[in-house]
This record gives sequence, structure tokens and C-alpha cells, in this order.
Amino acid sequence: MRLLIPALLLPASALAGTGFDGTWKTNMDSLKATGKPVVLILARGEYTCSSCNPPYTVKADGAEHRIGGQAYFDTAKVKVTGPNSAEIVLKQGSKEFVRFSDTVSADGTTLTSKVTNYVGEQTVTDKLTAKRVSAAPANSHPLSGSWQEQKHVGGDLRTVQYRMTAEGFQMRWNGDSYDANFDGRQYPVGGDPGGTTVSLKKIDAATVEETDYRQGEVVDKVRLALAKDGNTIAVIDEDIAHGQTITYTLAKQR
Repeated sequence: MRLLIPALLLPASALAGTGFDGTWKTNMDSLKATGKPVVLILARGEYTCSSCNPPYTVKADGAEHRIGGQAYFDTAKVKVTGPNSAEIVLKQGSKEFVRFSDTVSADGTTLTSKVTNYVGEQTVTDKLTAKRVSAAPANSHPLSGSWQEQKHVGGDLRTVQYRMTAEGFQMRWNGDSYDANFDGRQYPVGGDPGGTTVSLKKIDAATVEETDYRQGEVVDKVRLALAKDGNTIAVIDEDIAHGQTITYTLAKQR
């Protein structure tokens, strides 16, 4: 999978009790991603996402092709839409999971990606830019090479809802939810077609650590730290599956 989506787009429903309780919105200006770049190759009629977990290769002929080993999709369709652009559509069965509309700048240094995510009760759209950190191989499409995310320049549905009790923590977002205790056990994320489970650890009254599991492996570690004034949450998402660390803040809405 080639997105930052899971931790950025978490929870949904007004609650009360602790400093965590309520609705929170992502401050997009605070978002930073570091670590391994996205690595793509589009050449000789094939598309390869080398940085995906696991990596995959399909023909770039605009037709759907089966893919194994992925948690969220089992087919991919890649179409070259122009000399500097391409579209990648990933599906699970008959349901579209995510669509990337990618365009590379004329000088080849910047990738702009419009991401449309269909998982959840509402469609989520996002737009981000990335800078080139390695050149495209000879005779390949300009989309090829390594890309490091710079910033999100658009997006919607960035609100999430949390509630903490003495025993555990609750999350709601766009049809996804969990209600997990602070006991180290794994609890399912309801509504998640990837079969994600979470285990939680309460560090103190203002800090919670979440570990995400998928297909029997740890894929994410997320730390939520509530500010002393109770108005923001600092989030550190260690995306183990893709070798990236994503940091951002959430602002209290109510």
C-alpha cells in the first residue's frame, strides 16, 4: 500500500470524561513525513511499486490484474494517462479501494498525487506533493524513481473522536472503530476491511500508545500525547510496514 492513510484518518462520535474525550481535527500544516521514500517504476509496459508492503508488479495496460498478499486489495489497474501522468486503481473484489491520479511536473522534480480513498462510510479525498530524491531509470516514465513527501495541499474528513476510560480507549472515524482495554490484548478495528487489530498501553493520564497488527505482523506504532492545556494531541505514527514516521497534531473541536 502506498499511502499514509491509516493513522491520519482515524475516529468519530462525541463523548466525555477525560482530556482525550471529544472530536479532534488534524492540523494539516503540522504534518511531516520522514523515512523511506516511495519507490515506483513505470517502464516497458509494467508498473512496480517497490516500496509497497509487499511490493507488486502489474502490466500498465489499463486492465485489471490480480495481485496476491495484500491486505486491502486483490486487483490493480494502471493506465498511462499522459507523458507525465498515470492513474493507479486498486480494488478488493468489486469494490474500489483507492485511486491515485499522479502527475509529474515538467522539470521532473515534483510529483502531485490526488488520492481518493473509498474505504469507510464516506469517500475521503486528499492531495499531496512529493519531491524527487532519485532519478528515473533511462527510458522509463517520469513517474519512475524515488519520491519523498513534502506536504499535503488538500484533503477532507480529517476529524476523529476519542474516549478514554480507566480501563481502555475508544476510537471512531468514518465507519472504523475500536473499543480496546489497556491489557495488551489485540482488539479488532470494526469496519476495517484489512482486518487490523490493535493493542493499547496507557503510559499516563495524557499518553496512550497503540500498536496495530495486520496479517500477523506489527505494521504501526502510534503515540498520542495530550497537551497540558488539553487543546491539542501530538501524534507520532511509526509506519513500520513502509519504514516511515509521520508526525502531526490534532486540535480539539469540542
